[in-house]
Amino acid sequence: MAAEPPPAGSVRIYRCVAGNGAIALQDAPCDDNHRQQVLDMQRPQDPPPRPPPASSAPAATAPAEREIRIVTAQPPQPLYECIAPDGGRYTSDDGVGNPRWVPLWVGGYYPPPRVGGSVSGSASLGSGRISIEGGRPPSHGHGHRPYPGGPAVATGTWVRDTCHPLPQQEVCARLHDRRWELIRRYNSALQSERQDLTREQRGIEARLARDCAAAP
Repeated sequence: MAAEPPPAGSVRIYRCVAGNGAIALQDAPCDDNHRQQVLDMQRPQDPPPRPPPASSAPAATAPAEREIRIVTAQPPQPLYECIAPDGGRYTSDDGVGNPRWVPLWVGGYYPPPRVGGSVSGSASLGSGRISIEGGRPPSHGHGHRPYPGGPAVATGTWVRDTCHPLPQQEVCARLHDRRWELIRRYNSALQSERQDLTREQRGIEARLARDCAAAP
């Protein structure tokens, strides 16, 4: 008698047990020497296909980071023109003119002392000494002669020449002129002088590259 086919969607397994207890699983009926057990199991099936992912809105693109650069601009180094008392002109990097001594008393006389008093004293100047004496002048006849004053130590103060800044274009022109002057002087300069000329020329060339790069 033929065995009934397995139910739809199932697979039939035959479990065969031998006399010594050995067990075998197979898809065909056992022979007469084995004790048989029929198992109908559900046939494995592939899972249903996964549905396509739902279309989602594109992720917002993060804005690109802006590159920030910090540029520090150094202002050009100024150059000043100074005027000497004789009208001569010279340049200065710091705007401080040359100092000179200007006397305050001119003519070698000091104002006369008060009537009825006297002035005396001395002052040391270097290796010498100056005496100052004064007083009421002697009378001549009736009345008094106007007091002419007396000797005095000249005094004064230090003042500096007046300086004013030059326009940047003029600064660059003068730096170029000074550079060429140093080059001309270098060939005829002594060996001891050439080091100072070279050092000054390097400073001028660095200043030209920094402050006059855009100058014509």
